[in-house]
Amino acid sequence: MKMLVTAGPTREFFDSVRFISNPSTGKMGFAIALAAAHRGHEVILIAGPVALDDPPGVQTIRVVTAQEMFDASSAAFQGAHAAIMTAAVCDYRPVAPMNKKLAKSDQPKQVTLEATDDICANLGSQKGDRVVIGFAMEDHDHQAHAQAKLLRKQCDAIVLNGPRNVGAERAEVEILQAGGVWSAPISDTKAHIAIVVVELVERLVAEKSRS
Repeated sequence: MKMLVTAGPTREFFDSVRFISNPSTGKMGFAIALAAAHRGHEVILIAGPVALDDPPGVQTIRVVTAQEMFDASSAAFQGAHAAIMTAAVCDYRPVAPMNKKLAKSDQPKQVTLEATDDICANLGSQKGDRVVIGFAMEDHDHQAHAQAKLLRKQCDAIVLNGPRNVGAERAEVEILQAGGVWSAPISDTKAHIAIVVVELVERLVAEKSRS
C-alpha cells in the first residue's frame, strides 16, 4: 500500500526573516511514517521545518509554507491509497509579505492575513475510494470541534490531539471513525499510537476494497 503522511508545522512569512508558525515538532507524523514503512508500506512523508532526521525507508519531501505542502500533498496523493494528515498547517498567511527585513520602529505594525488552502479538506473532497485520516489539535470543546472537522473535511477518521502532546514522547489521543463513536482515550508512546493509526488505515482500506 502507498501512504502519504504529512507532519510538522508550516511557516508563513511576513518579511524575509520573520514568520507565523506553531510549536509542532513533527514527532507524531514521523512516527507514523516509520511505523508504516516497518509494516511494508511505501510511504511519502511531506514534512514542514522540523529538527528530525528522515525516517529510514521513507521518501521524505521537505517543505516550508502551507502552499508548498498543499502542492506536494496534492501531487503525492494522486498515486496513494491513503493519507494521514498530522501536519499542523498554518490556517492563515500574510497577504503581502515583504521581500526584505522590516525595520523596527516604535510605531504599531499591522499585518493582514488571508486563509491558506485546507490540504486535508482538498484531499477529502477528491478521495473517492481512498482513505483520509485527519488530526485535530483542540484546546476546548475537543470532541465537538474534532467531529465537525471530520465532517467538513470528509475524513474517514479523525484523531483528537491536545496541546500537551506537542513535543512529548508520549501522547493521549481519541479516535472517531466516520459514522462511529469515539474510542476510549489511548495513552501511550507516540511510536505505539503510530502503529494503532497505521492499523486503522489498513483496516479501512481493506473494508473499502471489499465493498
